[in-house]
Amino acid sequence: MIPLLRRFRMAASAVAFAGVACAGRSQGAPPPASAATTASQPAPAQATPPVPQAASEWLAVDAAAKTATLTLEVTHRPNAPSALINGYRNGEARVVVPIGWTVKWDWRNADTAAHSLVVMVQREKLALEGGRPSLSNAMTRMVTEGMPPGGRDETTFAAEEAGWYWLMCGVPGHALAGEWLELRVDPVATTASIRVKE
Repeated sequence: MIPLLRRFRMAASAVAFAGVACAGRSQGAPPPASAATTASQPAPAQATPPVPQAASEWLAVDAAAKTATLTLEVTHRPNAPSALINGYRNGEARVVVPIGWTVKWDWRNADTAAHSLVVMVQREKLALEGGRPSLSNAMTRMVTEGMPPGGRDETTFAAEEAGWYWLMCGVPGHALAGEWLELRVDPVATTASIRVKE
């Protein structure tokens, strides 16, 4: 039994080491050009990926009125597995709002595909598609169909129940591909903020 466990640990270590070694270069980065290619041809122009917006650019806080206003834009980076919300995906940014505050958003689809936004309570697994919002009115129009490129939507809702939520695209498969951020309705927070995960 002990030799079998040792072999399993060694195999698992080898797999983990191979995974780290293979992950050395980002999949989105182009392979290094050979000397012959660079000497005879100019390098192709590359699209500049969207830069994540600073939190101060997309969150306005009115503490006296207990209101957080979000300006949200969906974009797409070439070769990315999903669209980005203000330059973030896969929960890389978290919006924190005190319980009882009003949340407003001005949402815009700047991608070439249809998208939407809906607030869904976090569960064990990310939902395949959007459905009924967890907080009343916390969604764009056309949640599962998605709004067309250039579409805009403004929404206002009350952060009335403490908890962890997804700000996710409701178009089938989009959230699973990474098109989501986190929303925390926090009973101890005193102001709204955005936290970027490192």
